[in-house]
Amino acid sequence: MNSKLILWSITVGLGGLLFGLDVAVISGAESAIQKLWNLTDWMHGTAIAMALYGTAFGAALGTIPANKIGRKKTLIWIGILFLLTSVGAALAQDVYTFMIFRFISGLSIGASSVVAPVYISEIAPAKYRGRMVISFQLNVVTGILVAYGSNYLLAGVGGANDWRWMLGVVAIPSALFSACMLLVPETPRWLVLYKKDEEAAKKVMSITGEATDDMIADIKNSVGAVKESLFNPKFYKPLLLAFLIATFNQLSGINAIIYFAPKVFEMAGIGRSGALLSTVGIGVVNLLFTITGWYLIDRFGRRTLMFIGSIGYIISLSMIAVSFNGNDHSAIVYYVFMFIAAHAVGQGAVIWVFLSELFPNAVRAAGTSFGCLTHWVFAALVAQVFPYFAGTVSGTYIFGFFAVMMVLQLLYVWKMMPETKGLALEDMEGTIVLH
Repeated sequence: MNSKLILWSITVGLGGLLFGLDVAVISGAESAIQKLWNLTDWMHGTAIAMALYGTAFGAALGTIPANKIGRKKTLIWIGILFLLTSVGAALAQDVYTFMIFRFISGLSIGASSVVAPVYISEIAPAKYRGRMVISFQLNVVTGILVAYGSNYLLAGVGGANDWRWMLGVVAIPSALFSACMLLVPETPRWLVLYKKDEEAAKKVMSITGEATDDMIADIKNSVGAVKESLFNPKFYKPLLLAFLIATFNQLSGINAIIYFAPKVFEMAGIGRSGALLSTVGIGVVNLLFTITGWYLIDRFGRRTLMFIGSIGYIISLSMIAVSFNGNDHSAIVYYVFMFIAAHAVGQGAVIWVFLSELFPNAVRAAGTSFGCLTHWVFAALVAQVFPYFAGTVSGTYIFGFFAVMMVLQLLYVWKMMPETKGLALEDMEGTIVLH
């Protein structure tokens, strides 16, 4: 694979690092925020979920600038927005100002979850696309690990205001990301379909090693009109597939763990310091098994990894639920690690790849945006209600519910999910319809 191609995908994938940082850094701050502003469980959930509500809007709207000004420029502005909002949230003097900045930060997360995978899928050769798109997810989990480690190291710095430092550090990589994005080109598919600049597209394709004239012809022939509606009946099958994989992703409980990991461990009887340290373990397991998924996704395929992940989900979530029903909760930490491993090698590895390649050229950005919107709406709902249920019902019921949802995901993978490994994006539509 061309070294420049690798460099571009790594650079764009750094948007995932910001994504992971912003998603996970709040786990170290949420408890302090609740105490500082004396929040009820419901208001606490609202304050934490506010970023996810913003993320849902960002996912829905991310396709607009991605198509209008291009994938590259959109990603540059995402980095700038991350910088401004991380500083704003860190300096907030009341919960409402905090929620406003977190909502705007969520817009960046949502947009990056759409645009970065689309960018990488549009420059990647078919046989390497899975591994290249998963570089985004690899950066997400790296960002989560860095956030957990940073939270642990910053705990106590500045006393009760340590959470401000935890949130503010995101500004540094945000600035670096926007600067690095200046060095990558625009995607050839956007140049052909939206800017009508075939010469610029050929220059990019010559670096990726694709047969430029044939590929440009395929790109142009793959769409009847660039402004084709996403909700055309012929796209209902990929829309349903995208909706279900995104919904099941959140009904696994993954963001309940990522956002509230210290709270989950405290529910299991672990003190705050130990809980923060245990979250670092989550980050390490997440990274190691995401690397495993990166290695396997173009070898075993998307469906196989989803089968492995779904079975791992069911086993680990069931064990967590059973453990909460007993007197000894000491093993819950290890079952959570097992759950994270199942997520990282399954849904975590597959979802952004699958969403970015599922839709044909004419509606790829809009279709990916729809899948991401679904993902973040359910993420927001889970984050909103989790503190309430954690304070009112047993962990057995919470994680038992997640386990049942993963049985349904297993049925989805078995009966509905097509394999997209190795297919050119221009051939995807026929494969999805015929599956």
